[in-house]
Amino acid sequence: MSEPTTEKAPRKTLALIAHDGKKADMVAFVMAYREVLARYDLIATNTTGTLIRDKTGLPVTLMLSGPQGGDAQIAAMIAEHKIEAVFFLIDPLGKHPHDPDIQTLLRICNVHNVALATNTSTAEFIISASAI
Repeated sequence: MSEPTTEKAPRKTLALIAHDGKKADMVAFVMAYREVLARYDLIATNTTGTLIRDKTGLPVTLMLSGPQGGDAQIAAMIAEHKIEAVFFLIDPLGKHPHDPDIQTLLRICNVHNVALATNTSTAEFIISASAI
């Protein structure tokens, strides 16, 4: 008789991104849901990820900053089915010189049917629904 396997399912990966005007909101969100987010592998653009690590102690894999290609790196990971959800807190009133990369990231999420939250209300709904 064979023994039951005790292998765990691989951890899912979440991407965390926030425009400068929304970084404090992202840190507050992660602090509020720290216990839930600790069950996931987290990746983030550089500045956002550094803030999250410093303020919450959670491990975060850092990509480049958004304007230097971090949004594009995360979009590529989505296309490779390596990310289950993206929490991208967008500042709708700010100007973003890397807007083409942002639009690509949003489009790739939609093409690959990846959960995407662009504000804290949607991120909270996704987390509370345990949809990921």
